[in-house]
Amino acid sequence: MTELKLRPPVAADYAAIAGWIPDAAACTRWAGPQLAYPFDAGALPRLLAVERGASYALHDAHAELLGFGQYRLRQPGTAHLCRIIVAPAARGKGMGKALCRLLIDEARRATAAEAVTLRVYRDNLAAFAIYSDLGFVPAAAESDAEVLMMKLTLKA
Repeated sequence: MTELKLRPPVAADYAAIAGWIPDAAACTRWAGPQLAYPFDAGALPRLLAVERGASYALHDAHAELLGFGQYRLRQPGTAHLCRIIVAPAARGKGMGKALCRLLIDEARRATAAEAVTLRVYRDNLAAFAIYSDLGFVPAAAESDAEVLMMKLTLKA
């Protein structure tokens, strides 16, 4: 597998990401209810801005955009991964797991997080499998019938 890296997203990345979102339902599942569909790809940097966090593009050695994800400091010591998406052509090839690993590492480095959380729709079995393989466990108290909160406690 080629070396994968994170970098801050650029305008062309946001344009590509906009093309990965086919409809309003997919938009809500990816970005939450605060991002209305359809949206202007040029406005995505502003619309997806996270306070106390960062956005990253996943790319390979050829600079091909393979994914996008964010983290934000949820509370002191806990980073929250969000808006994770993999390019449709790259799905099923381990990019989601690689993206999450890199986001976890970056969040830990930047925030000194001791734990990482994320939310996943209960019917998104592929994402659930990735998160479980990475060591995330369900946090039932913060989950609901549709969405499962998961937590990863980082080793010292």
